[in-house]
Amino acid sequence: MDFTFTEEQQAAAEAARAVLSGVVPDGVPSPALVPGAVAEDIDRPLWAGLASSDLLSLTLLPEHGGAGLDLVALCLVLRESAKVLARVPLLETCAVAMALQRYGDPGLAAELLPRIGLGELVLTAGSNGRSGHDPAELAVKARRRARPGTSGKATVPGGAADPADAAVGWVLDGMQSAVPWAQAADWIAIPAHTDEGRAVVALVRPAQDGVTLAEQVSTSGERFAEVRLESVRIDDRALIDGAGAWEWLRAILTTGTCALALGLGEAVLAMTSQYTGKREQFGFPVATFQSVAVQAADRYIDLRAMEVTLWQAAWRISTGADGALPAEGDIAVAKIWASDGIRRVVQTAQHLHGGFGADTDYPLHRFHAWAKQIELSLGPAAAHEEALGNLLAAHLLD
Repeated sequence: MDFTFTEEQQAAAEAARAVLSGVVPDGVPSPALVPGAVAEDIDRPLWAGLASSDLLSLTLLPEHGGAGLDLVALCLVLRESAKVLARVPLLETCAVAMALQRYGDPGLAAELLPRIGLGELVLTAGSNGRSGHDPAELAVKARRRARPGTSGKATVPGGAADPADAAVGWVLDGMQSAVPWAQAADWIAIPAHTDEGRAVVALVRPAQDGVTLAEQVSTSGERFAEVRLESVRIDDRALIDGAGAWEWLRAILTTGTCALALGLGEAVLAMTSQYTGKREQFGFPVATFQSVAVQAADRYIDLRAMEVTLWQAAWRISTGADGALPAEGDIAVAKIWASDGIRRVVQTAQHLHGGFGADTDYPLHRFHAWAKQIELSLGPAAAHEEALGNLLAAHLLD
């Protein structure tokens, strides 16, 4: 099998490196030194740079002004963005755009997707539910809205549903916690459940009636929000209700988070290598000590495992290829490695840097904070181990 990236995928990664080359992780105050968020807004100049390099439209179809590339290409770009702690909702915007393109109303897609690719719109997604432990879609209820003066349950003679049903649009009630950069977003994708128990995705605007954003701050120091919805009305086309839409969006978000973990971990290991190669004890660089070399080698193995499981998951989603388990199994394995691996990488880096790793004038502590946020996003390793166990129990393997 040939796992070489295509020319288009490699070009996307190269373009990302060029755009991100001027970004420095310590361009905002340290999250350890400020009581609230490190900044009020996302990195708008970087967002404009990503748009002008066609990286926001990477996975959009040509009819929407995009390059039509797949999730693998997006993960390559996300990997580069994490190396510099890029403060933009690249994953969330692209993932929601991909879901709208695949499952959403064609008219709304034609209206929004070109603007997303141009950087005119910022999107984000709720995926934590109330606490981050229960399924996110259960935290919000979506119910059909009746036309004025009707019950919403009109029937025709014989008891069949009336083609001109009295229901029009949807009403949303509930909340999603820890929504990344919700204050900066033009649209928020909210998972919800219907009376029939179907999982759907609602697109809401932060400023519309019934939507309230309560300030939250992430472990990385970025602005998050608890999005509360009280009788929020949306029309039919703002509800993405295709079968499997939310599950597919969650898979994209989870796999993208694994790409962020890989990029961050690679940057941290590179920092550790440079530091231990220069730091001397007893007249020798500490990198030459066996105990240091063994720890660094173990973390290198972690990163390689994170990489191969990431590409396996992204490939399964992109191609729809069959496997012994559904693609959810590969995604769970990738997130287990991403969560556990990134934690070990930053902990070893802090250990090998000594006290210098906690110095707020040195960027390592920022990477540690971001790593903890990524570790827990879309579920920690334990949650995905449970999901993997359930899949193994439900599918007999030869």
